[in-house]
Amino acid sequence: MQYAGMIKQSLVDYPGEIVTVLFSRGCNLRCPFCHNPDLLIKPRVTAPPVDIVEVLEFMSKRKGFLDGVVFSGGEPTLSQELINDIRSVKDLGLLVKLDTNGTNTTMLELLLREGLLDYVAMDIKAPVEYKKYREACTRLSPENFFNIRSSILLLQAAEIDVEFRTTVVPALHTPEDIVAIARFIEDARLYTLQQFNPRVTLEPGYRQVVPYIKAEMQQMADMCAPYVKEVRVVNL
Repeated sequence: MQYAGMIKQSLVDYPGEIVTVLFSRGCNLRCPFCHNPDLLIKPRVTAPPVDIVEVLEFMSKRKGFLDGVVFSGGEPTLSQELINDIRSVKDLGLLVKLDTNGTNTTMLELLLREGLLDYVAMDIKAPVEYKKYREACTRLSPENFFNIRSSILLLQAAEIDVEFRTTVVPALHTPEDIVAIARFIEDARLYTLQQFNPRVTLEPGYRQVVPYIKAEMQQMADMCAPYVKEVRVVNL
């Protein structure tokens, strides 16, 4: 599989680990607040794609220094090639983290069943109701919504590190919406609230949206705390 980009060394994308991050191109959702629009719509200038063979060679030379690989996007599970790429990384004895929107439950279940994942971070875009979720994603089929719900339940039962996260956008989310998400994922090990960053968005109009301030984000985190084991606030 070829990837749109690669961060050779990251200290922030996998808690406690030093990792390489791979970005796949393409997504089946169209969140207007997306901060990686170049991965959805082909930009005027593109860097050469990164092939998994190149990645594996790079990782092999740095075994003992790098701990693993994060597969991000876009939405990496859109490509069936992802499965073999992850197998190849695991064959090197490295950790694998997957960032996903949860729309490909079938692949997620396979990866978990085969023990190919060590950490999954799943984005929850809105309260888990079809109308609200569609508003946040603009493109959402009933099948994908069903898969999102199924993936949440699957991950809650998984015996690996799991993080649910929401980018909190004032134009889309009220504090009550965020609490509704926390209630849906009750007893989740980690729920991360990401502060919306208006500098780069898919829809230009969202660049005018003023983010919630730090105190407001923390207040929402405090409101979620009774429902999940850990809640944290991060800035994009």
